[in-house]
Amino acid sequence: MNTLALGHYFCGEYEAAVEAAKRAIRSDPNYPNAYRWLAAALGQLGRSAEAKEALEKAMAVGPVSFDMYVRQRVPWHRPEDYAHMLEGLRKAGWRGT
Repeated sequence: MNTLALGHYFCGEYEAAVEAAKRAIRSDPNYPNAYRWLAAALGQLGRSAEAKEALEKAMAVGPVSFDMYVRQRVPWHRPEDYAHMLEGLRKAGWRGT
């Protein structure tokens, strides 16, 4: 489900990304990456309060994972996809660099 969420996100299908991320979270509430995609998609949709809550959860559930995937670009993310993810996270309230 997490992969489905990020696929929808990168296609600009933010509502579908939200639903896929929520399904992934229901399947495994301790898997941090789904919260990241949920936060980014909600941020893109302008659903600020929900996005901020998902962002906080992403950082709380997996701080190391969040740092690895957000604070630096992992080699399998194209630069434009990484920038797109950061855009959503910033709209969700993330203030990192």
